[in-house]
Amino acid sequence: MNFDRIRLTNFKPYGDADLRLTEGVTVIHGLNGSGKSSLLEACFFALYGSKALDGTLGDVITNGEEETEVDLWFTHDGVSYHVERRLKEYDGRIDHQCTLEATDGSDVTRDGARAVREFVTELLRMDAEAFVNCAYVRQGEVNKLINATPRERQDTIDDLLQLGKLEEYRERAGDARLGVEDVLENRRGRFDQLDDQIAEKEEKDLHDRLNALESDLSEVEDEIDRYEAQREQAKETRQAAAETLTTHAEKRERLESVESEIDEIEEAIRGTERERDDHRDAIREARERIAEIESRIDERLDDAGLDAASDEAIATRRAELDDRESEIREELDDERVSAEAFRNQATNLAGKADDRIERAAEVEAEADDLADEAEAAEDGAEERESSIEELREEAEGLRERFAAADADVDRDGAADEREALRERRGEVRERIAELSAELKNARERVEEAEELLAAGKCPECGQPVEDSPHASGIEEDRERVAELETELSDARERESDLDDRIAELDELASAADRLDEIDERIEALEERAEEQRTEAERKREAAAEKRERAADLREEAEETREVAAQKREEAEAAAARVEELEDALAGVEDAREAVTAIEERLSAIADAEDDIERRREKRENLAEVNDERRDRLADKRERRDDLADAVDEDAVEEARAKKERAEEYLEKVEDELDRLAERQTELQNAIGGVNGEIRELENLREERDELADTVAALEDLHEETSELEAMYGDLRAELRQRNVAELERTLNETFELVYGNDAYSHIELDGEYVLTVYQKDGEPLDPEQLSGGERALFNLSLRCAIYRLLSEGIEGAAPTPPLILDEPTVFLDSGHVSRLVRLVEEMRGFGVRQILIVSHDDELVGAADELVTVEKDPRSNRSTVRREDAAALDVAELADD
Repeated sequence: MNFDRIRLTNFKPYGDADLRLTEGVTVIHGLNGSGKSSLLEACFFALYGSKALDGTLGDVITNGEEETEVDLWFTHDGVSYHVERRLKEYDGRIDHQCTLEATDGSDVTRDGARAVREFVTELLRMDAEAFVNCAYVRQGEVNKLINATPRERQDTIDDLLQLGKLEEYRERAGDARLGVEDVLENRRGRFDQLDDQIAEKEEKDLHDRLNALESDLSEVEDEIDRYEAQREQAKETRQAAAETLTTHAEKRERLESVESEIDEIEEAIRGTERERDDHRDAIREARERIAEIESRIDERLDDAGLDAASDEAIATRRAELDDRESEIREELDDERVSAEAFRNQATNLAGKADDRIERAAEVEAEADDLADEAEAAEDGAEERESSIEELREEAEGLRERFAAADADVDRDGAADEREALRERRGEVRERIAELSAELKNARERVEEAEELLAAGKCPECGQPVEDSPHASGIEEDRERVAELETELSDARERESDLDDRIAELDELASAADRLDEIDERIEALEERAEEQRTEAERKREAAAEKRERAADLREEAEETREVAAQKREEAEAAAARVEELEDALAGVEDAREAVTAIEERLSAIADAEDDIERRREKRENLAEVNDERRDRLADKRERRDDLADAVDEDAVEEARAKKERAEEYLEKVEDELDRLAERQTELQNAIGGVNGEIRELENLREERDELADTVAALEDLHEETSELEAMYGDLRAELRQRNVAELERTLNETFELVYGNDAYSHIELDGEYVLTVYQKDGEPLDPEQLSGGERALFNLSLRCAIYRLLSEGIEGAAPTPPLILDEPTVFLDSGHVSRLVRLVEEMRGFGVRQILIVSHDDELVGAADELVTVEKDPRSNRSTVRREDAAALDVAELADD
């Protein structure tokens, strides 16, 4: 996978940025705080959205802006994609819009932040967290893996290598097994319960109980039929008596109804007379109210400006008030506009004066900053000149070492002379080895000969000495041993002399290398010191110009304040006239209110007179109604007398006695029927219960048969889930062991590159991802025991080894993303940085197509194929980016920038 292009609008410090990225090593360079890391965060955010952020979506929107846009073009597995994200802030909320599409004609589109994130996760086979753990070493997190617990490191690497899925599947299988166990245990318990229930019911003889209950029910139903026939006869007797009582009751009701109607008519007549009296009293009160209102009208005539309270006078007075109000309001509006205009002008002018004063203060602050920067540049130049003097003193000391050396060798010839002496020392050492071997053999021959002589035998032929012509040969061997010992001693002395001379030349060669470095450094420092002195002079001139501009702004502010004071006085005069006109308008409104009050009171008098007329007519109508009621009352009294003569009290008493006897019998028979009904219900319920138990027995037998089949199936399923759980666990363990071996291999290859000439020999990684570093003497070390720089470099090696393993494991199916290093040199000294450069070159050799590095280190900048420079404008606080050809740039110059 390669990042091809990133385009930003209002993202963090970037107002507008567009950067194309290519294969190879790209170093993003710039001052601290200029926004280098934000470029990488934008790429990360484009892929994973909010999951890539430590804060909220609102944090990425540039301060003072409401919208941000991020576009990323990337190529993965030969397919080109474009991700577009848009954020807009409104009403305290963030609207997040996101789309992804393939740009090479492939039919791939996704819409929505979640859909795009899920697609990218599936495409790269890693989510945001895995991306950070594998390919993106963020600033400050270089030691993240080495500081993690073995469990955290194990989970991280397993997830990257897709082993986490196997653990997820194993857990699912385990959950399924536990679920089957729960269900199986439940079904077995239910099976035992069914056996107990069936045995319990079979002991009850349910069919015999059913026959006995049905016989008792038949006898009870016969008794119920007999009592119901007798009850019907008693009901007929009660009905006949009730009809007789009803006839007499109707006559009595009609009599009572007529008497009630007479009472109602009499009460209505009395109520109507009371109502007529109320209307008479209301008419008297209305006349008194009219007199009172007329008196109050006279009191308000002067306030209204009227001589008399007539409709014509009131209309005329209203027209006069309307005209006066119109004149006042027109003049009042003009004065208000003038007052507001003067106030606005005064406020605007005062604001402009304040702005000029504020701008003057800002310009003076900028002048102070420029003066400080000039002083800082001057101090920097002095520091560099001081460094130059120190370097020259060091160089003079190194040159004196050449002058004091015994051998006639200069700084250019020290290294060549050392190599020549090393070759001679190698020849001497070979000669020492030969002499040592020859001396050993000679000594062995002498010893063997002496043993033979001691035994009385010839050392050459093994015959008795008196018979051997060669007994004198042992002396020659002894002489050869002495010669070899002398020659070996001379050779070792020559070797020691050469060692001493080579050690001296090593120091001289190191001094020569240091002199070369000092010469280059002095040249760079002199150039930078001159640049800083020029910069200091330019900033001093700019500071003087800004102070002159501040003085001009303060003078303009004073003139503006004088004009603002004049406008404020004009506004106060207009405001006084507005108050006068508002008082006049209030007087018009008071007069109109008095006119309105008179009108309302005239209207109230008219209403009162109308009310008097209506009540007079109402009294006359009520008198006519009462006359009609008195005629009806006479008819009702005559009807009451006729109904009183028609009621027979003896027949009523006889019918009442029969009805009471019939009801007494019905009450008794109902009690007996209720008792029999209860018995009937008891028997029916008992029969139903027995039938239910019989059905339950059959159902229990059927359920037991079905449950037996279910238990057998669950036992088979439990065995299958147990085997599946074990299979996933074994598979994960086996794959982890393979990955541990591969990771240990790639890690040691990387380790050998980085630490090959150091005090460490190799790394061991056990099955739980516990890391151990071994020194060359075999002593084990925990990685945390390494120094800060070594620990950081060790962790970078680990991250690169994981990246290699992931790349080699899925190469061709899912290419890995770019390797991203954000400020990887924070904890590294110059020696460790050189090793990091070798590590970067090695990763390129392993086939990593794109490496992005944020750094300002000289060596990393020098190793770049392309350089991206990030700068921030101090006036707008906005960052910009530009690509440069790394091969054409002066690395030392970039470092000073």
